[in-house]
Amino acid sequence: MEHYIKVRRTVMVEGRSEREVARYFGIHRKTVKKMCQYSVPPGYQRKKEPIWGTVRIPS
Repeated sequence: MEHYIKVRRTVMVEGRSEREVARYFGIHRKTVKKMCQYSVPPGYQRKKEPIWGTVRIPS
């Protein structure tokens, strides 16, 4: 989360380009673009339940 805030601040407040920030932090420029689109990291959400269901232990 801290890294996310630093990247957004550098682009939006300090006015540096997304490409420059990407180079500085060592991340892809598309990642920087996505970080600037969302104020909070979107997180991972599974689209649908796994096909295999629950695991059964044979007795």
